[in-house]
Amino acid sequence: MDDGNRDTPILPVPPEPFALIVGATMQGGSDSALESSLRHMGLQPELVRADNPDGAGRIAAPCFRLTFGAASVLAGPAAGAALDMADPGHPSTSLLAASLSPTWRDRGACWIFIPEPGEAPGTATRMREFFKMMVLLIDLFDASHIFWSPARLWSDALQFRASVAEMLASGMPPVLHLVAFRRQETSAGASMGTRGLVLFSGQELEARIPGGWTVAEMVRRLSRLALDMMLNGPVRHDRTMRGLEAGEWIDLSPRAASGNLRSTVVVEFGRDG
Repeated sequence: MDDGNRDTPILPVPPEPFALIVGATMQGGSDSALESSLRHMGLQPELVRADNPDGAGRIAAPCFRLTFGAASVLAGPAAGAALDMADPGHPSTSLLAASLSPTWRDRGACWIFIPEPGEAPGTATRMREFFKMMVLLIDLFDASHIFWSPARLWSDALQFRASVAEMLASGMPPVLHLVAFRRQETSAGASMGTRGLVLFSGQELEARIPGGWTVAEMVRRLSRLALDMMLNGPVRHDRTMRGLEAGEWIDLSPRAASGNLRSTVVVEFGRDG
């Protein structure tokens, strides 16, 4: 995966999540034919003709309101604001086994899906329904790639689909498709932090990279911690726990949000002796 090994600061993400998908069958069809296909998928499409449907200029009008279980979503061609944020060439964008075509943002090729206000965006039931809807839409549009805004992360659409299917069967969230792991160089040395975990647990992770450790070793460990937080909630108190290997330990120290900084869990890895 692209771990974001750049000196450019990580840009903030908006609090409300959205997904983009790039699909081979998104261009050229009529609104009526698309509405019929969406209805056959059980998504209850309702045509929305407002000039600025989401209030932020991220979606082109007219668009559709889709409903699936507890999730209500605005769906339509992505407008410039969303496409600019998802630019795969931007230093703040991460990619997981994804290489997009130069024509990815051609008119109508990229659609955006924005959960509407209701329950809190990170509510487990609502997000579960949203991801189930995305599986249907990936199939409908024959999508090649998907972008998840809280992580500013592009993934291969079929891999994302398979991971969500696994989540529905096992209850294990597809952490690598929902959370980006970003390596940074600072005056204190190399570190790695998460982006997008805050949506599910209210916290991000940040860890110094021990000497000699690879990016893959760090992602393996931080993804396990992120998964635990997604399933069991935030880290509320300092704690020490055993690591993945014999003799390895992990210190977790939560830090409260301050100013523009989000609540973070500082992670320190070490070994006995």
